Amino acid sequence: MAEFTSEIKTIPHSDVDVYTVLSDLNNLELAKDRMPQDKIKEFTFDKDSCTVSVDPVGKVRFVVVSREPNSTIKFEAEQVPFGVNMWIQLKASSENETKLKLTIKAELSPFLKPMVSKPLQQGLDKVADLLATLPYDTILNQGTIE
Repeated sequence: MAEFTSEIKTIPHSDVDVYTVLSDLNNLELAKDRMPQDKIKEFTFDKDSCTVSVDPVGKVRFVVVSREPNSTIKFEAEQVPFGVNMWIQLKASSENETKLKLTIKAELSPFLKPMVSKPLQQGLDKVADLLATLPYDTILNQGTIE
């Protein structure tokens, strides 16, 4: 099992606010235009899942399989030729500051690992950067985007 982790990012919002936004994937609507269009295509989502087409992996659907309030959101990938799980981990570092880390665990064959390791790590880092810069207060003030 290969494991990939993002750098720990600091978000200037409470863990409650960050979790509230990230636990409903409909809120990704506000982040859509910030995603690298050369790497991510056909991005769709609903409350509990998101689907992206990522080069060179292809179409991947991530489904929320568990939520632990203000702490963890766990995803499982579908439509990929190997098992993939992803976690968003949150930890309050102060009243208005949250640490965020993303982790992916993938069952990669020795043949696949060299081909997908670098794109997986780069994608994970880009997602962590994106999540760290979301306008959480704006999203919360607007409510869930339908």
